Amino acid sequence: MTSRSTSRNRKSKNTATRLSMGAENYLLSIFRLEEQNVRVTLTVLADHLKTLPMDEGLGTSLPSVGGMIRRLSREGLVETTANKEVVLTSKGRKPAESIVRRHRLAECLVVDLLEVDLHLAHIEAHRLEHAISEYLEEKIVKALNDPTTCPFGHPIPGSAYTPTRQTKTLDKAQQGEELVIDSVPEDDPALLKYFVEQNLVPGREVDVREAAKTRGVITLDSGAGDIVFSYDVAAKIRVCPR
Repeated sequence: MTSRSTSRNRKSKNTATRLSMGAENYLLSIFRLEEQNVRVTLTVLADHLKTLPMDEGLGTSLPSVGGMIRRLSREGLVETTANKEVVLTSKGRKPAESIVRRHRLAECLVVDLLEVDLHLAHIEAHRLEHAISEYLEEKIVKALNDPTTCPFGHPIPGSAYTPTRQTKTLDKAQQGEELVIDSVPEDDPALLKYFVEQNLVPGREVDVREAAKTRGVITLDSGAGDIVFSYDVAAKIRVCPR
């Protein structure tokens, strides 16, 4: 068999085993929500899918989401619990980790090599993730020196990532604490742009100027002025001691 024939056979095999773009997006979304310790219901999932690029062509109505979940359930990739929570099965977790890995490698690729603006990286990665083959994935990993986190601080599945510091969500911080940003949410484009504009990215040092739970806001001193967040937003930011 020629090398060209071998290449064609490899491509056919990968094509046959690759899920549809829609199914990959659902598994990615469920995985991301589980990472955030969010209880995944059809309503929560529908809201999360609306943060994906419109050209992904996903239906985000509850009937559409329910139909896809039933399909994924028939394929053994997800299951719905008695309290109507959607969870990944052991069979579904492997492709979910694969698409999340490709997405985060794509984020690293567009930021580190293509110099795409950081706040646009998440959207551009969504457009690239489905086209990355196993062969190209290996090339990206080599070109980027095997990264362990994406530009927003989230671990890349299948990498050598190991937590090195004790982290917590910012809403658990106390006034006067000196912290370092570990990761920021990437699913809300407007919020992500605000983070980037304020240079509130992984590695940034901040001090908690005020933690006013009664008013529902937390104020950070970033060295370039105060940044004020609601506790809902603070719960999505992970920090560690300086």
